Amino acid sequence: EPMSKRQRKKLLKQRQWEEQKDLRRQKRKEKRQKRKLERQSKLDSNNEGNDRKRMRREVVPSTLRLIVDCSFDDLMVLKDVKKLHKQIQRCYAENRKAFHPVQFYLTSHGGQLKSNMNENDKGWVNWK
Repeated sequence: EPMSKRQRKKLLKQRQWEEQKDLRRQKRKEKRQKRKLERQSKLDSNNEGNDRKRMRREVVPSTLRLIVDCSFDDLMVLKDVKKLHKQIQRCYAENRKAFHPVQFYLTSHGGQLKSNMNENDKGWVNWK
């Protein structure tokens, strides 16, 4: 059955793709190994590491206090409550990593925000 020029080209490309499949797989594998070795050598050269416990020893607590009042969540739509939740999560995480962390408080935590946090982030109850 005669084939059109376009069909022959597609078939030829498909065959080439299949033939080079193992070569591409091997290249990806080598690339992954190379990145792994680079990461290991970087960690070895930086012997101090970014160990969280080691960083926490050098922390100097701040006398500043940050208070987030969550009593207005009943005036927000669910979309805004979710955004507030993400912002609070980020603030908490960045504050933990900071060399001069502030005292972080959530007040009037209830309603939509609390239910959203219980749904999407059960670990918030362990926050200090």
